[in-house]
Amino acid sequence: MEAPQQRRVGALLSHITGSSQKSSQLGVISQNVAASPQLLLKGKVAIITGSGQGLGAAAAKLFAQQGARLVVTDLDAAKADQVAAEIRSQGGEAISLAGDVTTEDFPARCIKATVDAFGTIDILINNAGFTWDGMIHKITPKQWDAMLAVHCTAPFRLIQAAAPVMRDAAKKELDERGEATQRCIINVSSTSGTHGNAGQANYSTAKAGVVGLTKTVAREWGSFNIRCNAIAYGFIATRLTADKGSSTISVGGQQVKLGIPGGEAMASAAAEMLIPLKRIGTPEEAAGAMLLLASPYASFISGQTLEVTGGAYI
Repeated sequence: MEAPQQRRVGALLSHITGSSQKSSQLGVISQNVAASPQLLLKGKVAIITGSGQGLGAAAAKLFAQQGARLVVTDLDAAKADQVAAEIRSQGGEAISLAGDVTTEDFPARCIKATVDAFGTIDILINNAGFTWDGMIHKITPKQWDAMLAVHCTAPFRLIQAAAPVMRDAAKKELDERGEATQRCIINVSSTSGTHGNAGQANYSTAKAGVVGLTKTVAREWGSFNIRCNAIAYGFIATRLTADKGSSTISVGGQQVKLGIPGGEAMASAAAEMLIPLKRIGTPEEAAGAMLLLASPYASFISGQTLEVTGGAYI
């Protein structure tokens, strides 16, 4: 870089630095980023739904390693307990909460359990979900409603229930000291929602809907220093990409087979053709995207949908 350019860049950086000292909001963010290589989420309280297994469990463990205090929720109580116990055994802080995110009482129970244990909520991740595929001419009303309920309505209701602890608390902070603690919400979408997918009209619609919810929350709560982003995952090695029927979930008393025909073998073959990295992603890699968006490094990212696909769909 030539000397005049260096001077201009230096002057700009000096101006920004000077402004940040006058603007406590930017100053706090800068300090957080500077300190973040040690523990990105030190002291933060994070709720991750569906974190008893797969991607959610990987995220819970990763967040705990980065200093977060976790609320591990899952439909399967034993799995939620196991993940929380593992976090505690490693010196972290975690509680478990069993429940179906689509039930009427879940949001209130989840928020109360979190506040009772940790006093606040800094990070809310709507991750719970499953697939119940079918071609458009064969999808039943029950299949359709189930996908909308778990992937779209449940995130909305949990965000709404969290408002007194996240939005209202931020408003009070702004009134009292002129700045609000940085908080964030992450909604898990899918490339089926951003690009569509044959055999998944219900799932695709729900996952597209949560992107719209994400953008609306980002607009409504941005002034309270609450960021909201979505992550659209492609092929990730979870029970949803395992061999169809290798695991099931009960929906209204009906056992739904999860997975895809051919399982990971089919997914790997598809990856060779569709994904530039030539492989499917791991739960740990998928969790890394959540950590990125929850970290101080994403302090100016909001209302976006991050596609985590290994390069597919570019």
